Amino acid sequence: MAHFSYKLVASYTARKKSGLLGIRLGLLLISLLFANFAVSDQSGSAQKVAGEHKLLILGDSLSAAYGLSAHQGWVYLLAQQWQQSNTPIEVINAAISGDTTDGGLARLPRLLALHQPTHLYIELGGNNALQGHNPRKIKQNLINMIELAKDNNVEVIIQEMQIPTNYGARYTKAFTAIFHDLAKQFDIPLIPFFLQDIALDASLMQRDGIHPTKEAQSLIVDFMAPKLLMAINS
Repeated sequence: MAHFSYKLVASYTARKKSGLLGIRLGLLLISLLFANFAVSDQSGSAQKVAGEHKLLILGDSLSAAYGLSAHQGWVYLLAQQWQQSNTPIEVINAAISGDTTDGGLARLPRLLALHQPTHLYIELGGNNALQGHNPRKIKQNLINMIELAKDNNVEVIIQEMQIPTNYGARYTKAFTAIFHDLAKQFDIPLIPFFLQDIALDASLMQRDGIHPTKEAQSLIVDFMAPKLLMAINS
């Protein structure tokens, strides 16, 4: 995911819920923005099960277990949970730390050809927003990914993304609206931002204030598992 402090996203959510004061943007915002754009150590790995569905995860560091081992990340834990419960879904994690919608779009044709998934989960866009990309460009990249997946008979699930409110109300609103608009336009499942509550608890965030801790990963699984399962089986 984008390298910015989720304390800000937490403050945004907290203000909506309880009117708490906003938290200042960390110094890591710019210095970490372009850092760690590297393939996750679990990228391309799959938890194989004998089943009828194959879920491809196309995301950034939030899905790439940034700062953790691959086996500690929520994607791996989810795959293990489904495997142990004999849920017929194979999970392929193609998330890369620092990835953008531009990078995801460039990688997607090869990933579809290589893995031939039945479902695609897109968790991208935050890094584009932090770089100040035009929301129209972000939206078009996502549209191209969705259409590419549909052309290959792949069902799409899209993840809502959030950015700090200090980017301005107009930009923030336009960015968040992208995901809701696309869910309606293409009639695809939209999953709420999975750190919106976790980011409120500093003990569940790594020291950089950006990425969830090892302890938070199981909470993400608890949040994501039923939503992804419902989307896949719908």
